[in-house]
Amino acid sequence: MSAGDLTSRVTARVERLVGARVRDARPVGGGSICDAYRVDVDSGSSLFVKTLDPAPQRFFEVEAEAVRWLAVPGGAPLPEVLAVEAGLLALTWVEPGRPTPEAAERLGRGLAATHRAGAPAFGADRDGFIGPLPLPNTAARYWPAFYAEQRLHPYLRRAVDRGALETSDRQAVEQVCDRLPDLAGTGEEPARLHGDLWSGNVLWAADGRARLVDPAAASGGHRETDLAMLALFGAPHLDRLRAAYDEAYPLADGWEARVPLHQLHPLLVHAALFGGGYGAQAGAAARRALAAR
Repeated sequence: MSAGDLTSRVTARVERLVGARVRDARPVGGGSICDAYRVDVDSGSSLFVKTLDPAPQRFFEVEAEAVRWLAVPGGAPLPEVLAVEAGLLALTWVEPGRPTPEAAERLGRGLAATHRAGAPAFGADRDGFIGPLPLPNTAARYWPAFYAEQRLHPYLRRAVDRGALETSDRQAVEQVCDRLPDLAGTGEEPARLHGDLWSGNVLWAADGRARLVDPAAASGGHRETDLAMLALFGAPHLDRLRAAYDEAYPLADGWEARVPLHQLHPLLVHAALFGGGYGAQAGAAARRALAAR
């Protein structure tokens, strides 16, 4: 199907779902998995529309549920869900801007409020997605068990099957899983996590506020995980964001030493998806986590 045919198909679906005439629809950047469009409607408003064909079952429905779940009063803002069906998600358009220290501080305070909103357990009542991969969310009472069984083991197996980890790196990750109760630090109640909060899932907006996007991995988890993922690929003004977060919701002693532990999950996901040097990075993170205790 040509790009023009795809855009026409998106136009027809949006008009049916939102009940407004589309004035213009054009492709925009939206990630490596989905096709994305800016859609202007006759009311003067704009939508951000993502499509994927074929999409895994409930792919966008899970993301829409996560957006609504994360939208807590005073929390980190997200675009609003306007429509969702199999293979399509429409959100409010957010005009891009640039990252500023002030926006990072506001995001830090908002993220603290989101985390404080909590979750019934570690995990969720439905599985999610991280990129194109399924994300198991079977609930657990204790974070070390949840992290080992739902976040590390599944992606370690995928990465090993891909040939992305050397034996020594695999063994280091397995040692982390075995020692997680000792490595996890003081126990915390489940936080309301975005779950895939790398820097590319923070949209710095023209209104001076950052939005969280693509939260299909949202679940109850350890709040240090979101912060560690922001650090993994270099979020702008991270020191200001983290300081504002810590002022609003002080982090537990020793959090800095636990950053590699919380980065181990996304590194294993990347090793499973892309191979390359991510397996070695996962092994190095595991060894740093082990050395921290």
